[in-house]
Amino acid sequence: MAARQKNVFVIGLDEANLPTLHAIPHAQDYRFHPLLTVDELQGGEVSVPDLLAKAREVLDGFDGEIDAIVSYWDFPGSTLVPMLGAQYGTRSTSLESVVKCEHKYWSRLEQQKVVDEHPRFGRVDLEAESPRPPEGVRFPMWLKPALSYSSKLAYSVEDQDEFDEAVARIKEGIGTVGRPFEHILDQIELPAEMDGIGAQVCLAEEALSGIQVAVEGYVHRGEVTVYGVLDSINYPDSSCFLRHQYPSTLPEPVVRRLHDVSVRVMRQIGMDNATFSIEYFYDPGTDELNLLEINPRHSQSHAELFEYVDGVPNHHCMVSLAFDEDPAIPHREGTCATAAKWYYRWFADGVVHNVPTREDIDRIEREIGNVRIEVNVEEGQRLSDSGHQDSYSFELAHIYTGGDSEEDLRRKYDRCVAALGLTFDGTEPGGRDQTND
Repeated sequence: MAARQKNVFVIGLDEANLPTLHAIPHAQDYRFHPLLTVDELQGGEVSVPDLLAKAREVLDGFDGEIDAIVSYWDFPGSTLVPMLGAQYGTRSTSLESVVKCEHKYWSRLEQQKVVDEHPRFGRVDLEAESPRPPEGVRFPMWLKPALSYSSKLAYSVEDQDEFDEAVARIKEGIGTVGRPFEHILDQIELPAEMDGIGAQVCLAEEALSGIQVAVEGYVHRGEVTVYGVLDSINYPDSSCFLRHQYPSTLPEPVVRRLHDVSVRVMRQIGMDNATFSIEYFYDPGTDELNLLEINPRHSQSHAELFEYVDGVPNHHCMVSLAFDEDPAIPHREGTCATAAKWYYRWFADGVVHNVPTREDIDRIEREIGNVRIEVNVEEGQRLSDSGHQDSYSFELAHIYTGGDSEEDLRRKYDRCVAALGLTFDGTEPGGRDQTND
């Protein structure tokens, strides 16, 4: 008699990630069920109690065993996993450990207890009549809410005038994520250093420079493991990602330091049975390493990259941990020597035209080989109406490429952009010529 398939409920399960979920080892042993949609998780100001109620309705109505509840999304998906896990008896890390990563100010307090590799930082009093930069934090700096994702409401400021303008924008929009996050903070016992801080707090951090790097890993039975380091390359003169590239091209001694800092920080956070992704800056000129932020989940943006290079998507770690199984992934057993996820962006508002059909995209992928394209816009859509935007740009498409070299990755990306053939009304050309760094 065949063994029963295990039921895995994925918070925010989307079509883009189904192929890589089905590419993990022993995928035939699992049935992946959607639990809440991406729109429900990210559509404006969310209500955590409402999301919990919707999820419980699905789970309670399920005719079968609930074997695992997982997610690869930031708040609120990341926090719903331990909250639902506590009720339905599924394996996850603690809610407190997730919040210690998600709340940027609390996370900095934890980091500085065990490492020096972080920027100067402090809180900005949004209620003050004339908010000022925290003492000891110098321009240029970044202002961001305690809870922020995809760089929303995150601003780079060079002087007091830009600081004042950014504070005004953050004050106007911070409640959208701050108010729902307050509900999460109410569920845990906060330390004295977090008394009165709350969720609607603004963080100021000195700007970092150098090469941006992502470290992926997991904690299994208390043991922290780093399984991959990736380079994150920005558009020229921009804070917006152009691509993530795996594996990193940094020297081995720097990679070892990234491993060491990541292990110490994650032990301090107290995470277990979960994946993580930590972003850093490394400055080759000064040899300085600085931690940017900790994400209490692996990056679904990197799933194809690990599949191209190592032969297994990083979703494997998430699913394995949910069953207390070995989450290790192979090393360099994929079909490509290197891989990248590219962000095809436009840096001005406008209306998009000539959006290719799914059949067109399938043909492009077949003709070029080892590429995958996700178009984020629709025919006739105004870019500012799209949900795929940060404070400075609009994401038109995500393009995944695998190849023999960085030059090969670039060639494939350029071919994909040309083949997509998107055009725009109401903007001056120029966004596309920033696609080569």
